[in-house]
Amino acid sequence: MNHDTASPQQSGTGDDIPLTRRQLRERERVAERRTAVTPEVPARTRKARGSAVKSKRVRVSPATFTPSGLPRRRGKALASKALSFVAMLFAGALLVGVSVPSNAFVSSEDMAAAAAPRSEAANLAADSRPNQSLAVSDDVVNDVARQDNIKVISYAEVLALKYAGVSYEYRATAGAIRWPFPYEIPITDGFGDRIGGFHKGTDFAAPERTPIYAIAEGVVSYIQSDYSGYGYNAIITHVVNGQQVQSQYAHMVTGSSPLVVGDPIRVGDFVGLVGATGISYGAHLHIEIHLDEVPVDPFAWLTSNAVN
Repeated sequence: MNHDTASPQQSGTGDDIPLTRRQLRERERVAERRTAVTPEVPARTRKARGSAVKSKRVRVSPATFTPSGLPRRRGKALASKALSFVAMLFAGALLVGVSVPSNAFVSSEDMAAAAAPRSEAANLAADSRPNQSLAVSDDVVNDVARQDNIKVISYAEVLALKYAGVSYEYRATAGAIRWPFPYEIPITDGFGDRIGGFHKGTDFAAPERTPIYAIAEGVVSYIQSDYSGYGYNAIITHVVNGQQVQSQYAHMVTGSSPLVVGDPIRVGDFVGLVGATGISYGAHLHIEIHLDEVPVDPFAWLTSNAVN
């Protein structure tokens, strides 16, 4: 019998007859042809086919379970419940601490001991503690008393006290030479040395907007605001006993004078209104008298020349 042509499938004898070398080579060729002819199946298709062929077996990842064998999701649920329970306990304790008075946790014996009066020994110990004291000398006490008696006064009152020995009394006149007001006005400052410089005029403490009048006939030589300290002021030039005399009216209300440079002036004519323009401590008339452009004491000059 020829072994090269016989095969187990053809003979029908089953797997008991061993294959010859020729049959083995033929089987290998058939397998190679099948491999070459069969197209490559995509990975997803193979996976799908494999899952269809396999039995219904559920693959469970090891990460799903904890080392103790419990599912991990169940462990998280237990932890969340435990956290909620602790939060409820804390909220309850906070509510009790806020609503319950503090003395509820103090025994009746402790409250009675706290309310009981201190013993004599405790009182003596408290009384024996050193007390603080402040020693003040008599000089300090007397100085404080002097300061309590200090009175605040105006600048005009300060000048009046400083020159209390000087008499500024006068009588209003109606002659060819007159005082700048037809009635007596208090004088608060005179001609002479002052704090901050030499005072070249006499200050009449007239109320603001009191009319000012020319002391003699003459001609207007100056009228405007002066930024050197006189404020709104006017200068009138006179001739008295053959001598040139200038009278200056300072600190007037701005624009209150009708005078124009070159205008002739008669004695008693309106000059302007009392104000506080320029460097002034308050409303007043500062008047100056110049003899040949040299300032003299206005109060002394008017006292000698202003007669009826």
